[in-house]
Amino acid sequence: MRLALDTSSLACTVALDVGDTVFERHEEQAREHTRLLMPMIRSVLEEAGVSLVDLDAIVLGNGPGSFIGLRIAASVAQGLAHAAGLRIVPASSLAAIAAEVFNSSGANHVAVAQDAHMSEVYLGLFDRGDNNLPVLLNIERLQGQGIIEEMSGSDANFVFAGQGWQRYPGLTSANLEARESLSGVLYPRARYLLATAAQCNAIDPKDIQPAYLRQKVAEKPTP
Repeated sequence: MRLALDTSSLACTVALDVGDTVFERHEEQAREHTRLLMPMIRSVLEEAGVSLVDLDAIVLGNGPGSFIGLRIAASVAQGLAHAAGLRIVPASSLAAIAAEVFNSSGANHVAVAQDAHMSEVYLGLFDRGDNNLPVLLNIERLQGQGIIEEMSGSDANFVFAGQGWQRYPGLTSANLEARESLSGVLYPRARYLLATAAQCNAIDPKDIQPAYLRQKVAEKPTP
């Protein structure tokens, strides 16, 4: 049994797998993660009739994404893990989006873009792997509002997923030749973190390093 949580985006999402059954809570509300997260965790545990000490691990949506959101999820995951003597499995929030697209469509290639502000997106390119699990094609990175070189040099067409494509229509326009379609999957869902966690390693809670990608989040602009 594993508990998964993600607050890297507008979505606050929690899921718990007990055998073949997944208990899930998912809400998309801006700036409400601190209020929503713990009640959602308690709710899925109570519905499943289990407690933290019954779990095998906690799966953390580790970004990239909102700086504050990543800190909220990481802090909660660390607190719960320390209290119950559990390890944490950090999993990509972008991969969770790709996994939902692969599980709900016939797509073979997915380009996930999430708003990173400052006219950039967090970008991850994925192929469909075994059991519909996403296989990362390039390192997750920041991308500006121009041509994505890895896609322009590929014969594959990509389904565009994630809120970043809607936030920056110029990015979509610059890469239309590589687009197969535009997906309605905008944010990670914790149930797909549970799936992608099979590709990740469990670590000690103290070793969590959120995937901020942009380290200078509070840097003042140069005059």
